[in-house]
Amino acid sequence: MSHKVKDATIPTIPFKARFSRWFGRNLLRIYMIFGFTYLFIPVAYTFAFSFNDSGKSNLIWKGFTLRNWQNPCGAPEVCSALGNSIKIGLLATTFATILGTMIAFAIGRYAFKGRSSSNLLIFLPMATPEVVLGASLLSLFLVFKINPGFWPTVIAHVMFCISFVVVTVKARIASLDPRLEQAAMDLYANELETFRRVTLPLVAPGIAGAALLAFSLSFDDFIITNFNSGTLMTFPKFVYVSAARGIPAQANVIGSSMFFLALILVIAGQVVNRKKVR
Repeated sequence: MSHKVKDATIPTIPFKARFSRWFGRNLLRIYMIFGFTYLFIPVAYTFAFSFNDSGKSNLIWKGFTLRNWQNPCGAPEVCSALGNSIKIGLLATTFATILGTMIAFAIGRYAFKGRSSSNLLIFLPMATPEVVLGASLLSLFLVFKINPGFWPTVIAHVMFCISFVVVTVKARIASLDPRLEQAAMDLYANELETFRRVTLPLVAPGIAGAALLAFSLSFDDFIITNFNSGTLMTFPKFVYVSAARGIPAQANVIGSSMFFLALILVIAGQVVNRKKVR
């Protein structure tokens, strides 16, 4: 007796349904690719045009050259402007980190009258538009007959960097386990030794991150600097003034170098953190 077996047919999934499944599974990856592409296109442009044989104008690609990297100070005033930005950034970072860390410890660890108001006031420089903050500081300096220049710019940068330092360090302080400090005191360590040997090493990554953030904000600032620097030329002001005729390739060299330096620092920090975790 013979049996006829019907061929089993596998149902075909429509292309639209397959595409929808694939798109749903890879939506996050697609978003990440578009996001990073959007962020890094200006960086790629800056890096590419640092090799442009531009001459006086750097708006059109004219040929590949290494001369700009061999002589990054070839454009007039570019290195002096860079030096001013680095000096202002380092001074502002130092003062803002010290003052901001002390404020963060005071707000994060101690209860005192006016704590809530102080917490609110810390966020005001972050929420205030830079045009308003820069113009207000300039008016204040002029009232006290202080001419715009190097030190007024440093003071202005310290004022708006402190808020970012306080917020960053305070978040690190809030994540600390108070039992570690209590254990140190149970082992007969006084308050100073506990702070130096336990608290400070635990908060140090937050302080370092706040300092890097403060320096990047200070180095990159244009609006507040433009109000309070007077005739002092900083790197952002140099780029702004040069933009009309094409930013010199040497400025692109410096910008690319700062980007890769920041990238190296971030990668090094991640490597150190992973080693500590292991």
